[in-house]
Amino acid sequence: MTGAIRKVLAPLAVRALLLREWWQSGVTYYPLSPRVRRDPYPHYARLRARDPVHWSALMNAWVVSRYADVDAILRDHRRFANDPRKCTRSRLLRTPLEAGEPSMLFLDPPDHTRLRSLVSKAFTPQAIAALEPRIRAIVNELLDGIADPAAFDLIEVLAYPLPVIVIAELLGVPPQDRAQFKRWSDQRARILEPVLTARERQEAMQAAKELDAYFLRILDARRREPRADLISALVAAEEQGDRLTQAELLVMLRLLLVAGNETTTNLIGNGMLALLRHPDQLHLLRARPELLPSAVEELLRYDAPVQIDARTAVEDVDLHGRHIAKGQAVILLLGAANRDPEVFPHPDTLDIIRQQASHIAFGRGIHHCLGAPLARLEARIAFEALLQRFADLRLLSEEPPWRDNVVLRGLRALPLRATVAR
Repeated sequence: MTGAIRKVLAPLAVRALLLREWWQSGVTYYPLSPRVRRDPYPHYARLRARDPVHWSALMNAWVVSRYADVDAILRDHRRFANDPRKCTRSRLLRTPLEAGEPSMLFLDPPDHTRLRSLVSKAFTPQAIAALEPRIRAIVNELLDGIADPAAFDLIEVLAYPLPVIVIAELLGVPPQDRAQFKRWSDQRARILEPVLTARERQEAMQAAKELDAYFLRILDARRREPRADLISALVAAEEQGDRLTQAELLVMLRLLLVAGNETTTNLIGNGMLALLRHPDQLHLLRARPELLPSAVEELLRYDAPVQIDARTAVEDVDLHGRHIAKGQAVILLLGAANRDPEVFPHPDTLDIIRQQASHIAFGRGIHHCLGAPLARLEARIAFEALLQRFADLRLLSEEPPWRDNVVLRGLRALPLRATVAR
């Protein structure tokens, strides 16, 4: 079949599957729609209301959208596995495996437990709190670099470089290597998306090889001369015995790089856009900066940096009258759960003093995001510095561009105009 014919038939096949979904349930799940990418929340609301445990023929997976169900599945690692190799009825979850060995993000106990314990000490509340002075200095340096406050891109000047500098320093990566470090991170992050192109898959595999070669040089250097960085700590753990192989160490470093970058970029970008579109909340935050911690939580709930998680049923499970068979994929819509009106009254309203149940933006259970304290700290400092430095912040575009992602929701750019505070 020629490429031209495929281009004609593929959209027709998609439409046929979506029509079948709609006929069976009155709703569809098509995350590749440009309209859904710009604003998925009305789509999520229809799924929650009409078919909260929805079979997607297009994705060949169950799609779960209510808070209680998403929360329960995330906590139930015995019946719902994270390891994509256990997904026998769909290729959807197996994409990350095509670019190398799975990280602890895609492992189950006991392997996950062992690997997570090795790195968890670097992300304790005490360890993260010790990073606050340096993060403040980095934020101020980045804001000092804004050439013209009347027109700048918040993603480019702050949200994009901040997390890569922080994780690079935490790992012990030299400043001159940060730009290449970030390119590798962006290429690897696409592995999380279910719709990789052949070129993106090849770029991700090449990035893994180059990262491994880069980290091997640093690992050798740290074995000879340990430093006060995370790589030295992981090397020490490796040398204690059978707790960490070199291959596991390399995969761990790749994971830390990716996890420590794009999600925090998205939190800062999505969060600032939400505040600017809700000037009453921005005004309240300026008047009461002590609300910053709760504001960050509400921004995470309102427009989560990670929209989707996934699991595989390792046994047959019945959920609200739907039969999830062993080996089937289950897509968990974190963004939909965070807007569930059964849990969050007026869920489509941004409310920085909201006191309802906690969001699921960082996941739940044994896979709850290890770097959540660091992401919260970076975002809090970034928003605080922006509000202190600028007396006024305005959007230069009412519809800033979104990245072409399904799992990781974030802006390509956020053009702003600011007035420097006197």
